[in-house]
Amino acid sequence: MSMSSQKPYLIRAIHEWLLDNQCTPYVLVNTHHEGVQVPLDYVKDGRIVLNIAPDAIRDLLIDNEWISFSARFAGKAMDVFIPIVSVQAIYGKENNEGMFFPDEETPPPTPDPDDEGPGNGQKDKGRPSLKVVK
Repeated sequence: MSMSSQKPYLIRAIHEWLLDNQCTPYVLVNTHHEGVQVPLDYVKDGRIVLNIAPDAIRDLLIDNEWISFSARFAGKAMDVFIPIVSVQAIYGKENNEGMFFPDEETPPPTPDPDDEGPGNGQKDKGRPSLKVVK
């Protein structure tokens, strides 16, 4: 019997546990995965750490496929979309307690933006996606 991934359930549980213990929940995201929509100005070495505490964001949704919320970065509002597969960790800012996850799959290489071949289109999964341009 094939079961769904434990990861989104663990993320939701650790998030609640951190809040119950007055910790600030941070998520570490691998930005090379398809579908990641985060403020690129804050990405370093293909990773970004985001504060997902209730006082830092609005409209947090953690479902089995995505984490999404609205936040302000340098005063500019942005909707953030993070595929669950791209989450590498959820932990408390104050003590680094939480859970780190192994990569579930190796992200595909970033497509060349000048390549207009058939493999360079975006998959329509109902969420916006960004390409990382180096």
